[in-house]
Amino acid sequence: MKETQFKELDTSQRILLGPGPSMASPRVLRVMATPLIGHLDPQFLTIMDEEQQLLRQVFQTENQLTLAVPGTGSAGMEAALCNFVESGDSVLVIVIGYFGERLCEVVARYGAEVDRIELPWGEACDPQIIKKALQKKRYKLLALVHAETSTGVLQPAISEIASAAHTHGALLLLDAVTSLGGLPVEIDAWDVDIAYSGSQKCLSCPPGLAPITVGPRAREVLDKRLTPVANWYLDLKGLSKYWEPPHAYHHTSPISTHYALREGLRIAVEEGLEARFARHRKNAHLLWDGLEALNLPPLVPYDRRLTTLTTPQLPSGLDDAGQRKRLLEEYNIEIAGGFGQLAGKVWRIGLMGYSSRPENVLLLLAALREILE
Repeated sequence: MKETQFKELDTSQRILLGPGPSMASPRVLRVMATPLIGHLDPQFLTIMDEEQQLLRQVFQTENQLTLAVPGTGSAGMEAALCNFVESGDSVLVIVIGYFGERLCEVVARYGAEVDRIELPWGEACDPQIIKKALQKKRYKLLALVHAETSTGVLQPAISEIASAAHTHGALLLLDAVTSLGGLPVEIDAWDVDIAYSGSQKCLSCPPGLAPITVGPRAREVLDKRLTPVANWYLDLKGLSKYWEPPHAYHHTSPISTHYALREGLRIAVEEGLEARFARHRKNAHLLWDGLEALNLPPLVPYDRRLTTLTTPQLPSGLDDAGQRKRLLEEYNIEIAGGFGQLAGKVWRIGLMGYSSRPENVLLLLAALREILE
């Protein structure tokens, strides 16, 4: 076999303004160069403990079972479902975009009976619709996406929805992949039972860890399971034995990725959550005003828009892929196209974490002005 010579790795420093990953903070990148230690080293166990404390602050919860699952946000989704869904369970899923669809698919693979409340992409679900569905049938779990990455829609009234779920004996599961660290996520105040996220969006770390938190109500359900969790690697009982003293071996942790997440969380807490949310709002408004002036109005009504991800509507005849290619090649800016029902109809522009900066917004708007004219 002929040997091939490969050059030293050298990638461009992209301005990442898509739906994820976001740009990593320089502090996060620096800390990843910290020397490796063992995953049961006392120093690393201390780092994990600090990571848990920081996760609780960002999730705004006192939940003991709060940790970071190895894998991307999709691993968080899988962990949140496989631990609480058994064959024959009834699960209600709110589908307002692609990731609601994925919730349905994962639930079905664990043998549950899936009912769905589906709305057109670009809309949120009225809590009254959810309440009526809960009155008609008893569900073990109600699952929904807080910040739908495919549409740019924020699902409101989480506390009201949680109360309705609990009144009818259901747990509430919340996908917070595109909201944690960029939008208010108040697990205890809203009485959310299970929530998960990803390291690579508003926390501005590399992909590879999925924060998850489980409340007392859900933990009791987990303890009373009739069957073993079907996914060994993401079994929260096994993972919790590694995270909690005396720290039994479970898997080899991605050490450098944990360094990164701890630093990303530390940055979020240092900035202050309210200040961080205000920064995302301010930069989103700057983007929205600029998009309106370019005849690229956001798809989602103002009161349901994510400040972390915007979906501008594209004019008829626009070369979607071609213009995004120009942005990447000529201006070094990455944004994403729509997919599913919104393919070719919108772009997806993310202003998450370290990427949410006024200079990035102004550069993007100037570049769009050039290529659209």
